[in-house]
Amino acid sequence: MIAIKARWAALGAMCLALTSYGMARSTGGARIVPAAGSEWLNHGRSYDQQRFSPLARIDRGNVDKLGLAWWAEFDTDRGQEATPLVQGGVLYTTTAWSKVFAFDARTGRKLWSYDPKVPGEKAFDACCDVVNRGPALWNGRLYVATLDGRLIALDARTGKPVWKVSTVDASTPYTITGAPLAVKGLIVIGNAGADKSRRGYVSAYNAVTGKLAWRFFMAPHPQGKPDGAASDKPYKAFAAKSWGPGAWQQGGGGGSPWDALTYDPKTNLVFVGTGNAAPWNDKYRDPTTKGDNLFTASIVALRPETGEYVWHYQTSPRDAWDYDAVQQLMVADLPLAGTRRHVVMQANKNGFYYVLDAATGKVISAEKYIAADWAERIDLATGRPVEAPMARYHAGASTQMPGPLGGHNWQPMAFNPRRGLVYIPTQIARGYYTDPDGYEYGVGLTNTGMGARLDRPPSPNPPAGVAPAAGIAGELLAWDPVAQKPAWRVGFPQYWRSGVLATAGDLVFHSAGPDFMAFDAGTGKVLWRYDTVAWPIAPAISYEVGGEQYVALMVGYGGAAAYGGNQPRRPGRLMVFKLGGKAVPEKFAEVPVPGPLDLAEAIPSTGKPAAGAALYVRLCAACHRVGDYVPNLARTPMILRPDSFNMVVLDGALKANGMASFKRFLTAAQAEDIRAYLLGEAKIARERMQAPVASSGDHAQ
Repeated sequence: MIAIKARWAALGAMCLALTSYGMARSTGGARIVPAAGSEWLNHGRSYDQQRFSPLARIDRGNVDKLGLAWWAEFDTDRGQEATPLVQGGVLYTTTAWSKVFAFDARTGRKLWSYDPKVPGEKAFDACCDVVNRGPALWNGRLYVATLDGRLIALDARTGKPVWKVSTVDASTPYTITGAPLAVKGLIVIGNAGADKSRRGYVSAYNAVTGKLAWRFFMAPHPQGKPDGAASDKPYKAFAAKSWGPGAWQQGGGGGSPWDALTYDPKTNLVFVGTGNAAPWNDKYRDPTTKGDNLFTASIVALRPETGEYVWHYQTSPRDAWDYDAVQQLMVADLPLAGTRRHVVMQANKNGFYYVLDAATGKVISAEKYIAADWAERIDLATGRPVEAPMARYHAGASTQMPGPLGGHNWQPMAFNPRRGLVYIPTQIARGYYTDPDGYEYGVGLTNTGMGARLDRPPSPNPPAGVAPAAGIAGELLAWDPVAQKPAWRVGFPQYWRSGVLATAGDLVFHSAGPDFMAFDAGTGKVLWRYDTVAWPIAPAISYEVGGEQYVALMVGYGGAAAYGGNQPRRPGRLMVFKLGGKAVPEKFAEVPVPGPLDLAEAIPSTGKPAAGAALYVRLCAACHRVGDYVPNLARTPMILRPDSFNMVVLDGALKANGMASFKRFLTAAQAEDIRAYLLGEAKIARERMQAPVASSGDHAQ
């Protein structure tokens, strides 16, 4: 399928009829070819992943008339990151816990739902919430990858399973949160788990039978053995030499391809973005060599039919900062140096915007789209970053831009080919990197090899009114990929925001906090806003049914930054808008915020609070950070008694809700140490509540 641009109106129907994509839904053997631009058939709408809708019924002149057409509420209250798909008048989406729903795209009537019944304790293995970024469509089937690593083919008409296959070893801490890619009769899917030192790989399965077609590993076999996989050849030729003995061999080295998968028909290549090396700290990961640790933090080009290696470009050689290269990979034709070049582009987590030749992987340009200071520039002759002296942090701590959440994370950007602008949801926050006092690998645990600021662990009890995200913010950035410079930018206090949609109506849709907004694509002026109450982080889509254009958005806060969001957990929603829409959603039920505990009934702890603080940082803080999105442990009554605390922490009484048993990581004495720390935090919270409020003349210290 060709890149869909202005010529789509004339060529679209013909392209869809001829393509092997098989998007048109079969009914009684007949093939229905959708009208031009009316449907959203791929994660990025079309193979190029540009997230540009050619629909223009909603434009700058009438977007202020946009209203809610219909809405649906889900039975999950964790993060919602899915991109819905629309085909044949049916909207398909996924929710947290990998559940699947189908709706009439015009009326919102639910047609069917499917629950893969992911075990609740699998939430412990997920780095960044129990999210799912959406399904794939192919020849009347809908494909979804589940958090516990299954790939499931559903009949798109009924929602009934056709086949299921496990893509990972379920006994290990692999997860899947990304959307599959359907191409040439194959379903391509990656996985997550690098932060727990898993060895990343991408797999392709026969769309009809579910049989494995090929697999490509993103780090070498820990024992240096061949895998009998498509990756064996490049590892034997050159990639294995980029690794030496080290801590990476205890788990697998990372490189998880947990999001970006793009197929380019022009070059017949699948582009795969890979995750960070593991553990993060290269001093422990691979101390005997200065190798680049291929293929972590890279863009890898493979043949879709066989998985054969074609080229790679490593954005962060010998990654030591969690600078994944899994951000959306977008294909486009750009006018560069007097000629049109076919390119693949990425706003990388490391703060550089890369434009690569799609056929060869050669870097054409790479400039900073945020104020990144870990590297001076990218040397275009070698393609390598010129690192700042303190970037490696082994001689002392480095506080650098960007931090581990990146300048741009998974939230998709969008491209308006008519304006030549890419719209990027950027993030602005520094990161703290330092060596630890010592490194100890933990089986099944997050293994970064990083030091932490242990003078005061992440407190479950911030002072009232203190935003956990203080000091960090973000922007919606309109970026010119030809000139490699900004056209405009709009700043927000919210760091963790939504993905982006661009349309031919010269609009850009983006959410910050509860505000779902439409911006003028040329100036960044806000033309329309809608209060979704709960915060969206997913990207919107646009489609057309019965001559009306719709804009659809999944609403629900979560992901890596959710746990500091000062946001109560609310049920996820799908909200669909059209011109003149008059629907009014029900109000969310009030979610009470637990106050400080009454410690009069607490059984005093025999544990050591300082030891508990260190264990809390190691085992608990990744989920139970500041705020109440995930239960605030210092405000939960279970800490009042050791027996109730142990029932949850050691015995797994709440595993169905995502709180797995920690018996494999903690002794009873260590659990009591954590309880002692939390009782101390509960006391601090109560003292803050009882402290007199300072007058306006007082000065905070």
